[in-house]
Amino acid sequence: MAAQGAGRPLMSSIHAAIQALFPNLLPIWAHLFTIVAIALLVLVALYKITAPPKSAKLEKMTTTEPRWVRWVLTTVALLFMLIFLILPLLSVFGEALRKGWDVYVTSLGEPDAISSIKLTLITALIAVPLNLVFGVAAAWCIAKYEFKGKAFLTTLIDLPFSISPVVAGLMYVLVFGANGWLGPWLAKHEIQIIFAVPGIVLATVFVTFPFIARELIPLMQAQGSDEEQAAIVLGASGWQTFWNVTLPNIKWGLVYGVILCNARAMGEFGAVSVVSGHIRGQTNTMPLHVEVLYADYQAAAAFAVASLLALLALVTLVIKSLAEWRAEQQARAAAEAPPERPGQISLATNKTAKAA
Repeated sequence: MAAQGAGRPLMSSIHAAIQALFPNLLPIWAHLFTIVAIALLVLVALYKITAPPKSAKLEKMTTTEPRWVRWVLTTVALLFMLIFLILPLLSVFGEALRKGWDVYVTSLGEPDAISSIKLTLITALIAVPLNLVFGVAAAWCIAKYEFKGKAFLTTLIDLPFSISPVVAGLMYVLVFGANGWLGPWLAKHEIQIIFAVPGIVLATVFVTFPFIARELIPLMQAQGSDEEQAAIVLGASGWQTFWNVTLPNIKWGLVYGVILCNARAMGEFGAVSVVSGHIRGQTNTMPLHVEVLYADYQAAAAFAVASLLALLALVTLVIKSLAEWRAEQQARAAAEAPPERPGQISLATNKTAKAA
């Protein structure tokens, strides 16, 4: 109760200052700017508390430019983020809540909106595990083995990054569409891929494939194969080697890749737009549903669904930041840990041999 009482004057003061600076600002915008200002203050306070101390000598050795140069560069970067990232994001939430909370909840509770949310989650739940398996296998193959065509395989992994998502969707239409290469055979067996959920999943898998593989390849290459070979010599199987030796070294990169893959899968528009057919209540994901609502001049409903999509993106960024922070903490702890003594090493070796 005391903390709440102390926090209310601060929030009221910031809110009053924002309204004084911008008298024509809508109340919802004033509340949003107040929340952002308090969040920035909290972040600055956390940084001041958790930042490691730096010696003045080290700072003089590593920084040669004047102090005003750093302030100018920092200000430019913050203004860029404010104008091109934070303000558009706040505008989405502001427009979504402009007509009130009841309209917002009603827009998200419509059958078409619920169907788009379900389809988006189903697509992500299918595409991300598939890319997890394919990405780990591709990264293992490229990082651990030498073979002809390795450079070509690496180029293929990067193909979804360089090709337009619309072109990716058209490729699947040419292969699986009614007039495509496999269209007659699919129609004969009553299998529908294009303008159905399987086509949406395939397009999403193609677009999001590189994220996990590209996160794991540098980690596996830096790790090398000495530890795996030592485990195999001690009698460990391939699965035991991967689970006990390889995975602990790549787990945070794997988590990072899965998070990015999931974020892209939920927000994909171009490729899914081509293969979905825009069938309301059946093949519209959340981005497609936002486009349909906005084209029908239903701005409140469109921004409501868009705000939910933006909220999912923010949650993804928070999880990614936590994963990075956790990885840095473990790396710092491993670097500061004392070296193992020979007795400890032999004991660990005996345990590994017994487990194998």
